[in-house]
Amino acid sequence: MERWRESRVDEPVATELLGEYFDGRAAGFPVQQGTYRTASPQPEDFLPPRGVFLIAAGDDGRDLGCGGIRLLVSGSPDGPRFELKHLYLRPAARGRGLGRALLAELESRARDFGALELVLDTNASLEAAGGLYRSSGYSDIPPYNDNPNATNWYRKVL
Repeated sequence: MERWRESRVDEPVATELLGEYFDGRAAGFPVQQGTYRTASPQPEDFLPPRGVFLIAAGDDGRDLGCGGIRLLVSGSPDGPRFELKHLYLRPAARGRGLGRALLAELESRARDFGALELVLDTNASLEAAGGLYRSSGYSDIPPYNDNPNATNWYRKVL
């Protein structure tokens, strides 16, 4: 059974996992889309109740991945909107349902913060991620940001 622990995005384990994530994205980014642009997360965006950043650990205590949520809009007519960011699993941890479990935990945390919806952006080249989001109830929406790395935007009503 995996465990979650909260972390600051500027703590060593988080920066290590995020570094792996960013390096992997840069290496696998579609050439026709240009250069992958790294934007380091701001620590204050991932502190409760504005957000949270989680580290996934296996039974043996090894760090397997990470992901976070952050508040985007607090006063919209639809209620608080949170954004899913940096959902990442180390290659050895993939294919076991951990990504789905981490996503569900982040959705639960967003609900606890009062979120009524969760949005995210991703790139079509991340086919497994897109499949995970769609099979978890996320639907396509128009772009809500100008992320140059993104080709797809999703939303889920919580």
